[in-house]
Amino acid sequence: MSRQDKLIVLLASWFGAGRLPLAPGTWGSLAVLPLWWLLQPLSILKYSLTIIVLLIGGIYLSGRAETLLKQHDAPVIVIDEVVGQLIALAGCPRNVFFMLMSLALFRLFDIVKPFPAGLINTRLTGGLGIMLDDVVAGLYAWLVLTALIRFMIP
Repeated sequence: MSRQDKLIVLLASWFGAGRLPLAPGTWGSLAVLPLWWLLQPLSILKYSLTIIVLLIGGIYLSGRAETLLKQHDAPVIVIDEVVGQLIALAGCPRNVFFMLMSLALFRLFDIVKPFPAGLINTRLTGGLGIMLDDVVAGLYAWLVLTALIRFMIP
């Protein structure tokens, strides 16, 4: 593998988080929390633009990494979890309970893949398919978390 190919896999694995044992998706979701902590004070516009940039980059990186690793949606690729988790955390207060709730909800929706995430996962190929099912999971988690926050914080 060339240096460029190694860099692509490194970024798609979110700096190696996807190489950690047992649950690479969960490690990827956890590994994005320091970035969220830094991004959380941004305006919703700047936060959203960051997600869009990561999504577009993630489509490219995950598609290339999938080809390089010769495995469809290889477990080491967790840039999709990074984007999905950032979506789930949009507007979340700096509160450990809500942060962990976001993580649990995102992982649940990412694993269960409710409509249309499951359809996207089976019908779309390459980087687009890898990324978009996690975008849907992130949106579902965001909706539930937002409702919880509004219910619990008057």
